[in-house]
Amino acid sequence: MLQDALAGAGYPENVLVACSGGPDSLALAAVAAYFARRGHVDGHPVAVGAVVVDHQLQPGSAEVAAATSGVLRELGLSPVMVRAVEVASAGMGPEAAARDARHAALEAAAAETGAGAILLGHTLDDQAEQVLLGLARGSGTRSLAGMRPVRERLLRPFLGLRRAETLEICAAEGLDPWHDPSNADPAFARSRTRVEVLPLLEEKLGPGVAESLARTAAILALDADFLEDVANDTFARVREDSGADISLPEAALRELAPAVRFRVIAKAAAAVGGHQPSYQRLLAAEALLRRQGSAGPVELPGGVSVYRLSLAQLLAQGPPAAAGVPREGARCGKLVFRPHKPPRI
Repeated sequence: MLQDALAGAGYPENVLVACSGGPDSLALAAVAAYFARRGHVDGHPVAVGAVVVDHQLQPGSAEVAAATSGVLRELGLSPVMVRAVEVASAGMGPEAAARDARHAALEAAAAETGAGAILLGHTLDDQAEQVLLGLARGSGTRSLAGMRPVRERLLRPFLGLRRAETLEICAAEGLDPWHDPSNADPAFARSRTRVEVLPLLEEKLGPGVAESLARTAAILALDADFLEDVANDTFARVREDSGADISLPEAALRELAPAVRFRVIAKAAAAVGGHQPSYQRLLAAEALLRRQGSAGPVELPGGVSVYRLSLAQLLAQGPPAAAGVPREGARCGKLVFRPHKPPRI
């Protein structure tokens, strides 16, 4: 699996393993260490280091990080770095805040060492849990597609491996992994999914539920990637920029399939500095297309306002495009996305 992941990434010469000391990432480190000792993967040279991120959220976390770094050095990985991070206490959930802080530390370590890939130890069980959480939250295709095997230089070579198999790898290598107590803490939705929900589904529906959820994620990932490509091309074609604002002609939006239309609206919000809107906020913004005259604003996350400019307003503002040549959709209204403060209408 690791060989395939590195081959797909173009055989980077410098690789970092993100290791918490838990069984999944420690097993990945042990497999990576095998190639580090050989010095190559399929004849391509490779050097493997590691990063241990200390989130400083539990008593004794520094000691756990130090012990893990010692094990990684004994495996032959070099360099081995420990990075302590500050996890934001407001603005998002604790799991999301810890993930953001961790990824920032990993990216900084990769930039410092010139690593072309960062290996993450997520397993098939993690992917199944991700899909269940997405279903519970009423998320869309991208969320239900789970974690990507490859995302820029982040690689997840163990997504086809069960968690029990990583424990077997650790036992075979004589490694004693650390078991994070937060993984069994019912205060976290992911922990409840891991300890209670998924085992119950396996008991009631029979074995293979985790594999089926992971397979669903793989199928949906193909759909999500296709729709993302279509939305990117469409947004680039219809967007109109005016200073800090971005406009979308209504005629162009109405011609789009809903799956693409909602994505284009979300991209316009992101392009002026907003965050991913919820489905309810997207519905509210899209509903402006069915209004008459000027309408809005609808407030979107990240300080973005979207409102409708009527044809009368557009004509009052002068020619809709340079040299008086009408752009697509100029004969009707537009949705205008403006950052920071709502407009006066």
